[in-house]
Amino acid sequence: MVLVHERDVQYGVAIITVSSSRFEKHGPLKGKERIPEDDESGREILKAFSEKVVDYYLVPDSVMEIRSAVFDALRKADVCILTGGTGLNPKDLTIEALKDLFEKEIEGFGEIFRMQSFKEIGYSAILSRATAGIINGKVVFCLPGSKRAVILGLEIIKASLKHILSHAKGLA
Repeated sequence: MVLVHERDVQYGVAIITVSSSRFEKHGPLKGKERIPEDDESGREILKAFSEKVVDYYLVPDSVMEIRSAVFDALRKADVCILTGGTGLNPKDLTIEALKDLFEKEIEGFGEIFRMQSFKEIGYSAILSRATAGIINGKVVFCLPGSKRAVILGLEIIKASLKHILSHAKGLA
């Protein structure tokens, strides 16, 4: 279904996996061909957007590292999808790193994500801080690190991405 304000926009996608444990195991990784086998969530995003993926980053749970990767990614991509670091653990810093940078937060994304999560996992869905926002006319999605959560998030993203981009770029 094409929405009234949706345009056929061209876009590239950057994937950022936020995981201190994976970072300790593999070190810093950059490039879509470098997604580790054990990064199931990153691989799901790659599978969903295949030819649209322009870059991949593996970073630790660090506000500075997350922000640096996002700023670098947004130089090449119109869409940045982060996975990991969105939980309630004190070490989970993805939301803290990015929320203040959002020019506009897309609250509906997190609301729909939690609603759909509730259907699958019940009240544990309240633990999710999944969110999205606009930075410099580009869209940033923050998803939990689990493969199942990423698959759910991708379903929502794929259904609404062109519409969101049309608005973010002032085309709608």
